[in-house]
Amino acid sequence: MSDSAPRDAGKDVEDPTADFLAEVRPEETPWRTERPPGEEAPERAERPEKWGRAKAAGRAAAQAAPYVQAAALATWIVSGTLDDSGDSGFGDLGSSGDA
Repeated sequence: MSDSAPRDAGKDVEDPTADFLAEVRPEETPWRTERPPGEEAPERAERPEKWGRAKAAGRAAAQAAPYVQAAALATWIVSGTLDDSGDSGFGDLGSSGDA
């Protein structure tokens, strides 16, 4: 910083960025202004529930998810044990096959 000008040397010059931001900055919106003390809050607008069925279906699926996972795990375990039991010779039933 030996050859550069001091930082506060250009303070008298107008900042074009600040001017631009001042032009495009929106006005203070009425819902962001402070309400005077003692004034009651306005009533909230009623909005019809558009996604009632979809939300209910999603909620039901989320509540059922652990049970579905448990059923899938149980099915997988049972199918694995049944596949293993097929090698035990149940199809033979003790006959020698020389009949």
